[in-house]
Amino acid sequence: MLLDLGGFCISRYSFDNYLYRVAQREGVSFKLNSEVSAINFDGNQFEVQAGSEKMNCDLVIGSFGKRSRIDVQQNRSFVKKRSPYVGVKYHVRNNHPRDLISLHNFLGGYCGVAPVEDEVTNLCYLTHRDNVRRFGDIEEMEREVLYKNPLLKHIFTTSSFIYRKPEVINEISFETKRPVENHILMAGDAAGMITPVCGNGMAIAIHSAKILSEVVIDYCRDRIDREALENIYVHQWNSAFRSRLWFGRNVQRLFGNPRFSTLAVNVARSSKSVANFILSRTHGKSF
Repeated sequence: MLLDLGGFCISRYSFDNYLYRVAQREGVSFKLNSEVSAINFDGNQFEVQAGSEKMNCDLVIGSFGKRSRIDVQQNRSFVKKRSPYVGVKYHVRNNHPRDLISLHNFLGGYCGVAPVEDEVTNLCYLTHRDNVRRFGDIEEMEREVLYKNPLLKHIFTTSSFIYRKPEVINEISFETKRPVENHILMAGDAAGMITPVCGNGMAIAIHSAKILSEVVIDYCRDRIDREALENIYVHQWNSAFRSRLWFGRNVQRLFGNPRFSTLAVNVARSSKSVANFILSRTHGKSF
């Protein structure tokens, strides 16, 4: 299938560094090697605790990703629900076509293969924690589960791994989140995470940041008050992303189950209209 909007892949490390350099040039100040441990709202201001330092500010934007200690400190509802999903990511070098993003199924999960910058390929899969528990070791689980798919076995056995160990993330949650929590304006995965099978997380994060920046500018220029800022952002975020995240959660249920995933892939292959419908419901419009 071809993506009507086009697309390209870039690693988080490179993209974050690019944004950091741009923000520096624009006069943004950064506090490096300092983690925020608590955020409290009192009256009309926030108090932010980072290490031994406390800072006061008018607005706080939560762009801390899919799961963080701030989610726990803010008592967000989704952290109280256990998630069975484990994410595993490698950066490798191989002969994967530079203009192709592939998705491979296996029992209890699926694996995405996408080229990024510098002739590197991102190899990332989502699996059920029961797979990991059963074999007790990531590499053993890969050999016993992922290698059952001959295409995945070829990719893993012919690739050169840049780092010895993968990045592993537990408790990946796709539960519904709120874009504003305790007056904190959430952006990206902190506001809501689309399932990896839809391959659109970074685009949604960038789009949510654009929507948020526009209403924050209006607030900073005294065109709207805090209540209007929060209400407008929630409305615009839900209009842009809520149905896409819901659809993505339901599409994901088709993968990891051999019967359902085979049926879904066969239907998409035989019907271009079905494939286009799925893409349109998960990828949105250009912005």
